[in-house]
Amino acid sequence: MQLDTIQFNQNPSSESAESQEKLPFTLQDLKAAIPPECFQPSVTKSLYYFFRDVLIVGLLYAVANYLDSWYFWPIFWVMQGTMFWALFVVGHDCGHQSFSKHKWLNDLVGHITHTFILVPYHGWRISHRTHHKNTGSLENDESWYPVSESEYDEMPLAQRIGRFYLFLLAYPVYLFKRSPGKEGSHFSPSSPLFKPSEKWDIITSTTLWISMVAVLGLFTYQFGWMWLLKYYAGPYIVFIIWLDLVTFLHHTEPGIPWYRGEEWTFLKGAISSVDRDYGIFNHIHHDIGTHVAHHIFLNMPHYNLLKATEAIKPIMGDYFHESKEPIWKSLWNSAIGCHFVPDTGSKVYYTSKSQNAK
Repeated sequence: MQLDTIQFNQNPSSESAESQEKLPFTLQDLKAAIPPECFQPSVTKSLYYFFRDVLIVGLLYAVANYLDSWYFWPIFWVMQGTMFWALFVVGHDCGHQSFSKHKWLNDLVGHITHTFILVPYHGWRISHRTHHKNTGSLENDESWYPVSESEYDEMPLAQRIGRFYLFLLAYPVYLFKRSPGKEGSHFSPSSPLFKPSEKWDIITSTTLWISMVAVLGLFTYQFGWMWLLKYYAGPYIVFIIWLDLVTFLHHTEPGIPWYRGEEWTFLKGAISSVDRDYGIFNHIHHDIGTHVAHHIFLNMPHYNLLKATEAIKPIMGDYFHESKEPIWKSLWNSAIGCHFVPDTGSKVYYTSKSQNAK
């Protein structure tokens, strides 16, 4: 269904919404509809996208360095920050082991792409795995999950401002402190995010992250703070905005259900996400807006998601959520309309004080 046509004020709130809902299709039904080749990663294709992104990043740096003009630097920040985001998406495939069938290659490329943009590869990979295993679960999801109305009412002002008004800059805070109500750092092996057996993975990615910070510090010492702003901080901020924007809109929409307790299942949670159209950016950031199929089959390479999506849409029918709204409009509607969910109910929807007042 196209979410811009839904009347969101008609979300179920009666007892009928509390009954156990059974989906009219299974995971096996969806998998059978998808051409088998969609599940097969191609090392050639994956490396092509990786090297293409690296080449573009290098060319943008060369052009910016050659022009060295304040007329161009803001343009460069937007373009390079977008490419940082594209590199993240390549590393995202590596984290899901969908870049290739070789774990060593996935981890190598994942470390390269993520360390350069100050993301601890293994730390993020593991917490993102938790998100995928629990998508749509109010108790167990890892990122962009809603708070209850009572939690919202008790939330300190500073936290409320950060969560609902500065959320497009939230990712660095999440890496160090996780989301509200949860504890742990993506950099510490002793974090509750990780198993004891994952200790050395976390030490490795944290060490590489610290090394990247040290490199940036060395260049800043050598060339000054203005160098850091022009060549790295500007693009990095744009990258963070992209990351928070896209991931926020994947799972934050008034018409998308969230589940408590036994009402939640993996498939219900997986389809509680939204496909969105980013226009000219779709191909640049590897069709990351094609998100429903990704959540159902997280080991599918990004370049096969469009074909898979077309295969599952007829089976899912109205359970397939996509929005054709302009991104700015979706962002505004979700930002003002998605603040909390009701304190009770096994299947609930986002709302806000302003929406409840209508």
